[in-house]
Amino acid sequence: MSRIVIIGGGPGGYEAALVAAQLDADVTLIEEAGPGGACVLTDCVPSKTFIASSDVMTGYRHNDHFGIRSAGLGGVTVDAVAVNERVKKLALAQSADIHAKLVKVGVDVVAGRARLGEDTLGHTHQVLITPEGGETYAVDADTVLIATGATPRVLPTARPDGVRILDWRQLYDLTELPSHLVVIGSGVTGAEFASAYLAMGIKVTLVSSRERVMPHEDADAAMAIERVFRDRGMTILSQARGRSVVNTGDGVLVTLADGREIEASHALIAVGAVPNTASLGLSEYGVQVGDGGHVTVDRVSRTNVPGIYAAGDCTGVLALASVAAMQGRIAIWHAMGEAVSPLRLRTVASNAFTDPELANVGVSQNDVDSGRVPARQVMLPLSGNARAKMSDVHDGFVKLFCRPATGQIVGGVVVAPKASELVLPITMAVENNLTVDQLAHTITIYPSLSGSIAEAARQLMQHELQ
Repeated sequence: MSRIVIIGGGPGGYEAALVAAQLDADVTLIEEAGPGGACVLTDCVPSKTFIASSDVMTGYRHNDHFGIRSAGLGGVTVDAVAVNERVKKLALAQSADIHAKLVKVGVDVVAGRARLGEDTLGHTHQVLITPEGGETYAVDADTVLIATGATPRVLPTARPDGVRILDWRQLYDLTELPSHLVVIGSGVTGAEFASAYLAMGIKVTLVSSRERVMPHEDADAAMAIERVFRDRGMTILSQARGRSVVNTGDGVLVTLADGREIEASHALIAVGAVPNTASLGLSEYGVQVGDGGHVTVDRVSRTNVPGIYAAGDCTGVLALASVAAMQGRIAIWHAMGEAVSPLRLRTVASNAFTDPELANVGVSQNDVDSGRVPARQVMLPLSGNARAKMSDVHDGFVKLFCRPATGQIVGGVVVAPKASELVLPITMAVENNLTVDQLAHTITIYPSLSGSIAEAARQLMQHELQ
């Protein structure tokens, strides 16, 4: 029986453990925070639960358009303690569900830490396990999977204190909502929280070091969302960098690189994450680690040391829970001799849970504009969609990319409420090499937002015929 040790219990680790148990391996999973790891307990699940509360607030906007008379946002209050208690409760419940699932299939779940031990002769790898409150012991494993995730990056001049200066894991300990929140960092994480707090009626200032928010996303999509942010009252400081943040006792003083100062009640630092790889003994064991601390892996999750694999945010491949989970599964399938397809990032859909949401899959606008990928495209505003009109949705669009000659769909972007759900048919088209003709001939619900996806395909098909 193969002995597999997995260090880290996030999506990359626990999904790998489930696959390994299914293949009758002897599996030990070590996780310090709890099953599900930071993704479930402090990052992805809590943030999206918090955003769900903000979505409820969004429903109170502009009700007069529907003939509903209400006091609007002014008549609604947010109980920060209740919101955050719900966030934590759901995170713990999800962690408990994962733990129960792992135990049911026979995985040995150890609460604690682990690192690679001494490099010994033979085909096994020594792992030193330190259980919480116990003594360190050694285990020899045929396969080791590193899935330790990442931690919020800390700015030396803006260190989170958990009171006024916060990282995204500390927001849920607030007993009152901020009166004015400055968000430093306009990537997906910063934009999501800025959007959520804005929806809750909080004054938000977003500090962006680039010309637009979410600079790595589709430019049309990012600019559409930035327009919505500004229209709803968010202050966005473009091409600005935070130099320092100081807790003044009853608020914060944010100083920008150009000398400007912002006084606010709280500051959220959202400037990326660093991999949790420093204390794993990787370099000593000979495992290749990049300059940023990410474990170097190939498309089947192998490191340079046979029998040592890595998955998830600690690899720096693509910081998505879905990618981490697939990297972990692929690692185990490969290690145990199963047929496996290498990771294909071109078919991975991602989503920013702003309001509206931004989802994309496949080739990007940059790929097309630069000539790296020849493609035809159509961008169809949702303003002409009947269901969008009924729901008073004015912002958003569907964009499709296809091969010039064959019409094969190679990518798409959706900006809309619940774009995370709407992007699925485009993802399936990219994954299964469908053409615009096939998508155009699919009968969709009328009226529906998804009908715009088929309509975009029909317009591309018409271009093909011209």
